[in-house]
Amino acid sequence: MSRQERQGTRTDWSGRRVEVILGNPAHGGFCVARFEGRVIFVRHGLPGERVFASITEDRGGSFCFADAVEILEASEDRVDPLCPVSGPGGAGCCDMSHASVPAQQRFAAAVVSEQLRRLGGVERDITVEEIPGGAPNGTLWRSRVRLAVDAAGSPGYRRYHSNDVVPELACPQIDAAAYRGLSDQVWRPGAELQVVLDANGDRHIVEIAPPVISGTGHKSPGRRGAAARRAATSAPRAEKVVEGSGRPVERVGDREWSVAATGFWQAHRGAPTTYSGVVAEWAQASEGSTVWDLYGGVGVFAASLAGQVGSRGSVISVESSRTAVEDGTAALADLDQISFRHGRVERLVGDLPAPEVVVLDPPRAGAGKEVVSAIAEAGPRRVIHLGCDPAAFGRDVGLYRAQGFELAEVRAFAAFPSTHHVECLALFTR
Repeated sequence: MSRQERQGTRTDWSGRRVEVILGNPAHGGFCVARFEGRVIFVRHGLPGERVFASITEDRGGSFCFADAVEILEASEDRVDPLCPVSGPGGAGCCDMSHASVPAQQRFAAAVVSEQLRRLGGVERDITVEEIPGGAPNGTLWRSRVRLAVDAAGSPGYRRYHSNDVVPELACPQIDAAAYRGLSDQVWRPGAELQVVLDANGDRHIVEIAPPVISGTGHKSPGRRGAAARRAATSAPRAEKVVEGSGRPVERVGDREWSVAATGFWQAHRGAPTTYSGVVAEWAQASEGSTVWDLYGGVGVFAASLAGQVGSRGSVISVESSRTAVEDGTAALADLDQISFRHGRVERLVGDLPAPEVVVLDPPRAGAGKEVVSAIAEAGPRRVIHLGCDPAAFGRDVGLYRAQGFELAEVRAFAAFPSTHHVECLALFTR
């Protein structure tokens, strides 16, 4: 510890360059390092590497954040980065493209295991599984992307934790056909472009107007202007279909959906089929029973469960997006046992008939105590929970266990190759 710290004053390390050896993976794509008594969370490195790390953020206290800017001793798992726009100081897209695919999966598995242990109170070895539909090197898996437009009207990817835009369309998560001709046009500064390559191979482009702070007319500030940004993003934003119909066609099995391009659909083209298979396998819903499909979107999981409950049963999908409810109702109109309820899950679950099985795919923040408690009170035999954030997933696991559920199964999928993100599915039983 430095003399200034022993005397109770803090030295801001921002911009400082230090030599460290990287330790275990941490949530968010970091590796843990230690220097002069403090913990440094380092991006763009791999466990065991010796690096020069540049401090990017220091708010005081016992830890700070950094990027690995020079690799002094590389891991055997390191490969040449596949994404030319990510890396230190670059776009926030492919933050693990410097690691081999097996190393990416081991990294994510270690993080999920740690979050389950620390937040869920469960010791569980995790294996991260691949999802069909992308290239073997972890590219070309994405079916849709949202691009930012800079002040000059050029599209690109936002830098990590910034509203600054890298105006180079080269990220390999999506096929180059998605980018064709976009850089030749001048777009509305501050807008976003939703680009979708649908199941038919058709491209859809929707220009989304810049966010404004309600009542001011000013553009939203950077991401760290939290209150202003919340006000901005809560207001409706005008959308303009530039190419295609704006309604991509998507398929799971032999069923087809026509969905809003700006609505929710899994980014990985193989994810809906993979998750639906797991949900159907775990649900084991009885004929004539009731199933809840919470945060149900356009009813992908509801469709996979309709056959289990049969014509005498009921699958109730609850979804807060009115557009998703309309799209799901149209796509599944032939399945009379499926009904859609529009509204927030926490407001509606108390009025639903008791379920035998509950499926839920909450937003990144997780389901939380109120929803988990309501599910427990309803008394289902089985609960299938999806989570795209390991920390939120771990917290929810702890909440279920506190309500008397047992974590019977857990699977993790590499749903976002070349990134630190991972999708987890859990089966809870009484």
